[in-house]
Amino acid sequence: MVQNKDVFESEIFGSNVFNDIVMQERLPKSTYKKLKETITLGLPLDPEVAEVVACVMKDWAVEKGATHYTHWFQPMTGVTAGKHDSFLSPTKDGRAIMEFSSKELIKGEPDASSFPSGGLRVTFEARGYTAWDCTSPAFVLDRTLYIPTAFCSYTGEALDLKTPLLRSMAAISKAALRILRIFGDTTTKNVITTMGAEQEYFLVDKEYFLKRKDLIYTGRTLFGARPPKGQELDDHYYGNLKDRVSLFMHELDMELWKLGVTAKTKHNEAAPAQHELAPVYTTTNIATDHNQLTMEVMKKVADRLGLACLLHEKPFKGVNGSGKHNNWSLATDKGKNLLHSGATPQANAQFLIFVCAVIKAVDEYADLLRFSVATPGNDRRFGSNEAPPTVISVYLGEELTDIFEQIETGVTKNNGNSRTLEIGVLTLPVLPKDTTDRNRTSPFAFTGDKFEFRMVGSSQSIAMPNSIINTIVADALNQIADRLERADDFQAEVHNVVKDIIMKHKRVIFNGNNYSEEWAEEAERRGLPNLKTTVDAIPSLIAEKNIGLFERNGVLSAIEAHSRYEIQLENYIKTIRIEALTMVEMISRQILPASLYYVKRVADTVTSLNAAGAESKSTKSLLDKLVILTSSLRIDAEALQECIENLENMEGDNLLKARAYQEMVIPIMDDLREDADKLECMMDANLWPIPTYGDLLFGLL
Repeated sequence: MVQNKDVFESEIFGSNVFNDIVMQERLPKSTYKKLKETITLGLPLDPEVAEVVACVMKDWAVEKGATHYTHWFQPMTGVTAGKHDSFLSPTKDGRAIMEFSSKELIKGEPDASSFPSGGLRVTFEARGYTAWDCTSPAFVLDRTLYIPTAFCSYTGEALDLKTPLLRSMAAISKAALRILRIFGDTTTKNVITTMGAEQEYFLVDKEYFLKRKDLIYTGRTLFGARPPKGQELDDHYYGNLKDRVSLFMHELDMELWKLGVTAKTKHNEAAPAQHELAPVYTTTNIATDHNQLTMEVMKKVADRLGLACLLHEKPFKGVNGSGKHNNWSLATDKGKNLLHSGATPQANAQFLIFVCAVIKAVDEYADLLRFSVATPGNDRRFGSNEAPPTVISVYLGEELTDIFEQIETGVTKNNGNSRTLEIGVLTLPVLPKDTTDRNRTSPFAFTGDKFEFRMVGSSQSIAMPNSIINTIVADALNQIADRLERADDFQAEVHNVVKDIIMKHKRVIFNGNNYSEEWAEEAERRGLPNLKTTVDAIPSLIAEKNIGLFERNGVLSAIEAHSRYEIQLENYIKTIRIEALTMVEMISRQILPASLYYVKRVADTVTSLNAAGAESKSTKSLLDKLVILTSSLRIDAEALQECIENLENMEGDNLLKARAYQEMVIPIMDDLREDADKLECMMDANLWPIPTYGDLLFGLL
């Protein structure tokens, strides 16, 4: 067993990653030490260190079979990008050598003109820069050295998702260190946010996938009648893995482990054909890179095995959608979890301060959190099974809630004997490690040592949601630190801070069923925002208070925030437009011709029966229904096409255009789907032109 363990560690896990083990083995000790200081403490990168690292990294990558390198970055497209250059460098005597300099390692210059910029720059201004993010390890994939980078414009504005994330991590580290210093911690040098993104996905047979234009173009089914069996029996959840699924999961693990992705848990999810992968938690920056890699590798492995991996938030109507549980926490450079309740009352006081900062942050910036997960896919997922509603609340669990209530009222719950409860004295109970149950309906739940943000969509990068969480919590911590640093009586002020925050922000705490109608009504009474759609949520990004938040914490400038606002609106418009045009094409070229052919067959049958004197009212009724549905399909398809053409010529800002798509296009799409799904249930199965839900969801049996 030990031998197998050694083989696994040395030959599989991290084998294609330029990680700490490789750096220790290959870099000179002085170079390794300086690079580690840069990575762990955020110190400037020494050019001489970069030159040595570049040389060693190139040699290592070539040994792994790499012939090219790329600066791997995350533009505002939701996927990753990179320009691939070879290590090849010609010499004067007509030969070629493999070369890679520190300049090539540190900075790249991809064409920035074709990536979304939200108006930051005009199209003809093409220059952009990628800058090496040494805190995330390089890796070899497909014979290419991938170098994680940030992406910015020629004038320095962030054009990507990673730059604001790195800025937010610096902001929360600085703010958290202020709190730790106040509590007497003089040794912690850095505070990191940690993350574990549980990735949900669907697997379908590739043969069926390729016959569905909607899946190919949009990632979700635009048509599909519900099959007789769905997830009602709960028999798929944690069930035995089908052979093809098990093989996929095994090969996925192998590929991810080589890339240093700590894929830990795999299982069937609630819906048929739905599954989940969960990693071991790591630094948020690396977790973000790893999650992007996970999604890309999932698609590659699935394709190799004759499968298709669906990452859309709601690929199938009527069954669970897919999310990405965003498990967020704070830790020191010594590995201490700051959201662990601790074993002493004094430690509990510090813990409660950090929890209060999160409560305050979520209440004050619920609109930003909602924005961070605003996508058309999530609009169709929220509020159904396994997806929280659009009202954002915090779940604490009974024990923590009771403690906060005691601090607020000054009265403990102790067999009827009232005592004053003050933080830092022995009357404050020691909290166990797991202070709460789990609440699957809560958008933002404390689940012991971490908060779980359950609203992130399956296809999303986790960079934006975590940039927002880091920033709003950093801001809350700074405000708390301002009070504590000025206090004459530290213990009393800690008590007052916790009490004041709970009194002001307890409206956001809810431990019950977030799906219930009663909660929706109660949330409205409490004044909690309910931004139901993506179009409702996007303007939150450029609200005056939120621009101030970003600028105050150095995460986004006003111009960068406005660019992201424009990009989100453009993405929404384009997504709905692509879905609508796909519907029109599928109706016109597949569903309508098939239904007309079937109508003719039924009409011929009715004519024949009438001629034989055997008139059938049921067959005639079927024909009438088919004619009505077919006619409705044609009319609605034409109306949808006309609506899109009119909106293309619409002038005005993109918010008005996005709202027009939401209010005018989506209702027609829903009507089209309803009629098409009825037709599917009435037609000869052999004539229906696209694979059904039964084929897709149960095709791997």
